[in-house]
Amino acid sequence: MQTDRILCFTFAAVITGCANTTAVLPATSSKSEFATAVYSGETVQLEKPTPGAEVFRVFQQGATGFVSVANVRDGVEDIATKHCVRKGKTVRPIQETTSKPPHVLGNFPRVEWLFECIDLPQPSATPRTDGDKLSQLERLKKLLDSGALTQQEFEREKAKVLGTQ
Repeated sequence: MQTDRILCFTFAAVITGCANTTAVLPATSSKSEFATAVYSGETVQLEKPTPGAEVFRVFQQGATGFVSVANVRDGVEDIATKHCVRKGKTVRPIQETTSKPPHVLGNFPRVEWLFECIDLPQPSATPRTDGDKLSQLERLKKLLDSGALTQQEFEREKAKVLGTQ
């Protein structure tokens, strides 16, 4: 009984002890977590940086190999979004680096974003345009083509953009 508890506690500590999230840092004065990693990642350029705008970096690693890259990406997006909201702005992803499978010990799912905080769009009397949806779909397609998203993840995110989910 005591041995079972020790094993259970040890297993839980190993599983939960491996997650890693960095603070939001300026990209110019910080180094990519992938730069020194044993397992490299795959980088996708999503947008060109706005000249003169400050670019930030945030990194997150899943606690286990059973966490999906999409879940880790959601965590990174949430951190970046909250950072920009505190500045009264909205997030604009510039670049994404993701870990490549297989996600085994030492290569848990990881995502790093470079992003900008841009001014919030001015409210208008017109509803969201199809152009907004198109740019989101183009971004998702880039992620799918690069292998950063699976076909299933792409379809799920596409349904959200199109409002069919």
